[in-house]
Amino acid sequence: MSLTPPQILIFAILIAMMGLFLWGRFRHDVVALAALLACVISGLVRSEVAFAGFGHPAVITVACVLVLSQGLRNTGAVDWLARSLLPSNAGRITTLLTLIGLGAALSGFMNNVGAMALLMPIAVQVSDRLDLTPGQVLMPLAFGTILGGMTTLVGTPPNLIVSGFREESGLGQFAMFDFAPVGIAVATLGVLFVAIIGWRLVPARKSAAGADFDTGTYLTEVRVPEKGKAVGLTLRGFEADIEDSGAQIVGLVRNEVRMTAPHGARKIHAGDVLVIQADVDALAEALSVFDIKLEAQKSAADSKDKASEKTTQAAKAETAVTKDDTIENADEGDHRDEDIILQELAILPGVTIVGRSASDLRLRTRYGLNLLAVSREGHQPQARLRKLKLKSGDLLMMQGPAEMMAEFINDTGCVPLGERELRIPDKRMAIIAGAIMLGAIGIVTLGLLPAPVGFALGVLASMLLRTVPLRKIYTTIDWPIIVLLAALIPVAGAMQTTGAADLLARFLVDTIAQGSPIAALAVVLITTMFLSDVMNNAATAAILCPIALGIAATLGVNPDSFLMAVAIGASCAFLTPIGHQNNTLILGPGGFRFGDYWRLGLLVEVIVVVVSLPLLLIVWPL
Repeated sequence: MSLTPPQILIFAILIAMMGLFLWGRFRHDVVALAALLACVISGLVRSEVAFAGFGHPAVITVACVLVLSQGLRNTGAVDWLARSLLPSNAGRITTLLTLIGLGAALSGFMNNVGAMALLMPIAVQVSDRLDLTPGQVLMPLAFGTILGGMTTLVGTPPNLIVSGFREESGLGQFAMFDFAPVGIAVATLGVLFVAIIGWRLVPARKSAAGADFDTGTYLTEVRVPEKGKAVGLTLRGFEADIEDSGAQIVGLVRNEVRMTAPHGARKIHAGDVLVIQADVDALAEALSVFDIKLEAQKSAADSKDKASEKTTQAAKAETAVTKDDTIENADEGDHRDEDIILQELAILPGVTIVGRSASDLRLRTRYGLNLLAVSREGHQPQARLRKLKLKSGDLLMMQGPAEMMAEFINDTGCVPLGERELRIPDKRMAIIAGAIMLGAIGIVTLGLLPAPVGFALGVLASMLLRTVPLRKIYTTIDWPIIVLLAALIPVAGAMQTTGAADLLARFLVDTIAQGSPIAALAVVLITTMFLSDVMNNAATAAILCPIALGIAATLGVNPDSFLMAVAIGASCAFLTPIGHQNNTLILGPGGFRFGDYWRLGLLVEVIVVVVSLPLLLIVWPL
């Protein structure tokens, strides 16, 4: 078997690329871009089409799905869904099955990395209740979200890549649920195995130090709305309902009179202000249980309603100041069209705001910022938030426009600790975000528009309706993945134009599969799974698709069977922490080592092969 010079070049580039992927010294997108440029310089890819991959339908669709997933995350839609579905007092098997099943279901319709990131905090809380280590819940959840991604066209980037190669071969794209018959069966059995048996194989290791910083508990105020769920409950009953969040009531304000450590039998009235102590993550959960808002936000909205009755800006300002100088929610006030961030700030000794309160600083009227909460070591502050005299060492949770936040930091000398996420579910916005996602999926499923156009339309709706802040539209896209895909698509094209894909396909068919279509299908599936474990799954799909098409052409059989085998294999990276981003996400929080994945992962991959191979032959007959 003689090789032509172009074939020798493309094989050399591919071997070097996979070697660099395995080495892990450079990021995957850097390696892929280097491979693309090597193909251009060597003449394997024409320079005028070198970057055509950035306009490839699969790349556009991946970017759009990432944005729509962020909309579901920002509005708290998934948080609300998780808390509604997860049983609070069930046993291990039921809880794990529900959590992992939810992760798999979400991964079918949103980016599976996003689904994993959303459910990770819940998984850690669940592990404590079930008397398990975080890793014993995190690894099954990670595997469940990976399995769920193989069920739909948009569930994972490899599916989109496979669909793109099918279209380029003249067969058209796969439909939204063409992956479901095989994918759902594999995902269902995989989830059942992991939830009932598999979690027992996960090493019980202590969690490594978290990547996020621990700033202790905050003291904040929340106002009970009219006809709110909390009205009529006793304080003891309220605390029982938020017990899982770790938050607690440390005070009550009624008719501007503060009661410290109120009796648990006291009933909650509409308009009461509850003083709650909680950390950042627990605060969001506690508020979402009763659908109540932070006092700063509630008062801000009231202030804005009163201010709107005035006809001049001066009258608005006067009304705002007389409203106890309550800090106005930047979303509701003059800065409503700006992008809002949540920032934690530390007060250093000697800065200008020490000894002054939020009212003294006129945070709302001067900066358009909210002081949502204060964390103070040593003792609980007794004053209301707007009247609390700030001290050096206090931590402030501030909300407002990014530019005004920067100005406040520069003026005061406070130190920003980092931007936080406080996802308090907003029912209206969550419904909008969910409707946008379902609408985009419906448009694509019914064939009204191609996938890139349908999901781009959803992104436009998200931008107009602000389910994703405009400032985060581009930052929410995983650009390394986009560059990786866009760079590898022309490289995969060079494999076809040089005949390298057909040459490798003939070698696999004749040498390993011995001319058997079924054996060839198994070879493609297992090879794809192995490569996905040691290199990026999107890269694996891009490299294997031309080979799969070549094998099908050599054998004269249905190419869809082999493309589906690539899609399934590329979605099954369970042996290492580097094969899939979800595996990497849990490496630190789960306290795992590199070799901890294979004990559970190998059995899951065996189940995938045993279940998917006969189903492929039934659903996509050769």
